Amino acid sequence: MHLYGTQAIGGNGHLTIGGVDSVQLAKEYGTPLYVYDIELFRKRARAFQQTFESAGIGYQVAYASKAFSSIAIYQVAAQEGLSLDVVSGGELYTAVKAGFPKEKIHFHGNNKSLDELQMAFEEGIGCIVVDNFHEIGLLKKLSEELKQKMNILLRVTPGIEAHTHDYITTGQEDSKFGFDLNNGQADQAFDQTYGHEYLNLLGLHCHIGSQIFDTAAFRMAAGKLVAKMSEWQEEFDYQCPVLNLGGGFGIRYTEQDQPLEPSEYVKEMIDTVKRISADSGFPVPEIWIEPGRSLVGDAGTTLYTIGSMKEVPEIRKYIAVDGGMSDNIRPALYGAAYSSMIANKGHQALSETYTVAGKCCESGDKLIEQATLPEAEAGDILAVFCTGAYGYSMASNYNRIARPAVVFAEKGKHQLAVRRETHEDIVSLDLEYGVKAELS
Repeated sequence: MHLYGTQAIGGNGHLTIGGVDSVQLAKEYGTPLYVYDIELFRKRARAFQQTFESAGIGYQVAYASKAFSSIAIYQVAAQEGLSLDVVSGGELYTAVKAGFPKEKIHFHGNNKSLDELQMAFEEGIGCIVVDNFHEIGLLKKLSEELKQKMNILLRVTPGIEAHTHDYITTGQEDSKFGFDLNNGQADQAFDQTYGHEYLNLLGLHCHIGSQIFDTAAFRMAAGKLVAKMSEWQEEFDYQCPVLNLGGGFGIRYTEQDQPLEPSEYVKEMIDTVKRISADSGFPVPEIWIEPGRSLVGDAGTTLYTIGSMKEVPEIRKYIAVDGGMSDNIRPALYGAAYSSMIANKGHQALSETYTVAGKCCESGDKLIEQATLPEAEAGDILAVFCTGAYGYSMASNYNRIARPAVVFAEKGKHQLAVRRETHEDIVSLDLEYGVKAELS
């Protein structure tokens, strides 16, 4: 069994996270329950930053908060000196409520609304990552009307496909994101933004995919972007000060996954950019990255209570838990695999293989197809590892199931970061038939 971060098995056989007994957390806060190992989050953030500092290069490490957004996690990110990547008005609003430094917020998205862009200007955020020509038009209009400057990066697709699941690959030529680097779109975007009175073009951005286990694709992407930046310097005497190479660094969900240490990806990026810059006579730009999953993915564990069990003779044994696709859609959405343990039986032998089923009314609601565990009983606490990225973020009220609470554990202490929804919360936006909503 592989344990993550500060996880350990206590003398009583219970899984501990951040020095806190997970079984006690389940009793105090109920299940399902997301538990975050905040010390692991901090360790990862510092490792990324120290890699840049050791290389003596300008940088920003922006937490890609689509992985998990909340006021509390934004505040921890700010404590660690991270920048912040947001992709919606809701995430931006959360960042503002958290008191996150606005000049370190980067706004992404392939279809930002006019209201969202106006909000970005009003809040005075640090940068907008421009995704398409429609957005360029909106930004020009807004900035000219407001007479307000805004830093921008151009997101490009470098034509590199990382080895990952099709649904989470974003950097190849056929993508809904960004300006194509190979068909002239990136050059057109440059022509439309460079030298604008209010739009300050910082440089280029790309994101080539997610859950990537080697560095080859990052090296290729860095090479193509620096080559384009060098071309613009030669033709227009323009030196891009920033190169944003995105994120996508893989983590270990199961024993089949063999990722590198997150800092290793950054070392390869830095070495590649330095080498190509030297070869082309281009000044080494500031490098920005956007880790999300690699900061919070394996820092998160979901605790469930095991309920019903079913055996299909000579086929499989099921155990059902009190959550499922409503709090973790990834297995049903694209076959994501997870590892697990019975949190109150850490000292017992692994003797059974179960399919872990959720409680949603869908045949495909299976969290783990084959979980090797001790003999399970109703009332046991099942811990599913590495659920920190896209668990809570993609949670829903399907079947009108309340979304779980989120707890942070660190140095033997724990605190509620997001309270559990109640049935009253679920119906709070509903209106009775025949009642006309009052306009505010």
